[in-house]
Amino acid sequence: MPRVLVLFYSMYGHVGQLARKEAAGVKKAGVDCDLMQIPETLSDEVLKMMHAPPKPTDVPVLTDVQKLTEYDGILFGYPTRYGQSPAQVSALWDQTGQIWQKGGLVGKPAGIFTSTASMQGGQETTPLTAMTRFVHHGMIYVPLGYIDPGMFDLNNVHGGSAYGASTFAGGDGSRQPTEMELRLAQLQGERFAQVVKKLAAK
Repeated sequence: MPRVLVLFYSMYGHVGQLARKEAAGVKKAGVDCDLMQIPETLSDEVLKMMHAPPKPTDVPVLTDVQKLTEYDGILFGYPTRYGQSPAQVSALWDQTGQIWQKGGLVGKPAGIFTSTASMQGGQETTPLTAMTRFVHHGMIYVPLGYIDPGMFDLNNVHGGSAYGASTFAGGDGSRQPTEMELRLAQLQGERFAQVVKKLAAK
């Protein structure tokens, strides 16, 4: 059976909530799934000043980037930083030089989900800037597409784009993912797993 990794970084917990739904969707599609966190690079002192809650203790931290090559597909989740990835995510990718040289991720599906403070905060640019890494590693980007009617709802503020599931956290982090946003995350996990299964069967 193919294996999928849902790998995420979450400072305030919003992306973490989406990640759990992504993993649930992967498993619902009948694919093995591991849920892991990207290592933190900020000190406890700085995180406390930023009012960041403790990281979940029930989700292991990825300490060896070589493990990425063990999976048939990877879903990446992280909040935006000026339309790009946080430094923690960049630090992870910076360690993948040997994997890149050996083509360890070539042909593996990749997807992304994210969180932003506002509607204009990088819901699309964050996935777009993620593509440069996917492309350099020869990965196959799997978008979410418009797979749920709720994505066309103009009466309510909601995340989610054709690029991947997403949520709005608000400037102070007080807004939590809605039922619709969590549903999109699970649907993305299901769709991604289906693509992984098709590729693994060839």
